[in-house]
Amino acid sequence: MTLDDIAGIAHEPEGSPVGAVVLTHGAGGNRDGALLVGLCDEWAGRGWLAIRYNLPYRRRRPKGPPSGSAKADQEGVVEAVELARGLTDGPVVAGGHSYGGRMTSVAVADGLAVDVLALTSYPLHPPGKPERARTEHLPAIAVPTVFTHGTADPFGSPEEMRAALALVGAATEFVEITGARHDLGSKSLNVPALAVDAALRLLG
Repeated sequence: MTLDDIAGIAHEPEGSPVGAVVLTHGAGGNRDGALLVGLCDEWAGRGWLAIRYNLPYRRRRPKGPPSGSAKADQEGVVEAVELARGLTDGPVVAGGHSYGGRMTSVAVADGLAVDVLALTSYPLHPPGKPERARTEHLPAIAVPTVFTHGTADPFGSPEEMRAALALVGAATEFVEITGARHDLGSKSLNVPALAVDAALRLLG
């Protein structure tokens, strides 16, 4: 398994890495999204090998929503984590933005071993449809989990997110980004730094 196999790009730290981080993209995006680049830069600056990668459906076609099976995308997450495990003796953090984070969280709930799960803009429900909450797998998550979320995200309000966090079967941190929408853009807050700070706190 190589970086090319997962369409991955590595951000290398100075010196030997503390551990490895693998992050993937949202439904309409790819590995080159500004948030993923910023997060990987932040992790690398803290001494970690950070890899941003494309899910299997995005490797097949450059644009458009997820196609094919969610199971295949979850298998793509497993491949990325296995690759990371081979590149470090340290901890492994896995996660992603929106759909990518959800696929990672399902893989972890199914038993994929990581040290911390790092989710940005978890898509708790489709906009305007709170009754369709994507929470059924959350109690099976047994690793510390960070949720970084904008207060204006239509995929879940802070109140809805906090209720979902309470379902997770391990320690959680909720990083609330005031005024941010689903892309987590903020003019006043350093979102990558806040997200990485929280993950490192959970690592202890």
